[in-house]
Amino acid sequence: MTQPTVVLREMRWWDIDRVLELEKDLFPEDAWSRGMFWSELAHARGPEATRRYVVAEGPERVVGYAGLASAGDLADIQTIAVARDHWGTGLGARLLTELLRAATDFECAEVMLECRVDNVRAQKLYERFGFEAIGFRRGYYQPGNVDALVMRLTTPENSVQGTEING
Repeated sequence: MTQPTVVLREMRWWDIDRVLELEKDLFPEDAWSRGMFWSELAHARGPEATRRYVVAEGPERVVGYAGLASAGDLADIQTIAVARDHWGTGLGARLLTELLRAATDFECAEVMLECRVDNVRAQKLYERFGFEAIGFRRGYYQPGNVDALVMRLTTPENSVQGTEING
């Protein structure tokens, strides 16, 4: 079975409700609020932008989204989410590639992220792109008191060379 075409584009305010549906499905215990997305998008446009948020739009719905924040020469991946029926299609890699492009555009030398210690699938994706585990944040994810694995990539520009996001 072939997957329908999915297009990546900049997330805008009118996407928030559709993104929240996916957010609540994938992260029911610690979903972001509407206000959190509004706050992030407020910093995503214009000459002083420090954020990059994208949505993955299928024919009928948003099937993924991702966001990155930058400060100086450091970027932090805020979120990556892919609808369950699109797991294993490469969409997570496409979203991550777009965030690493943004980190390069922001002239960041390092990219950091936190990942649940029990999310092995996501950890393998990050490792494929060159991220390395550098520590833990105990009880980072609430509720449930789940630890976060902290990962770092020191050459984001090398991880995106030759990749195509709309393929």
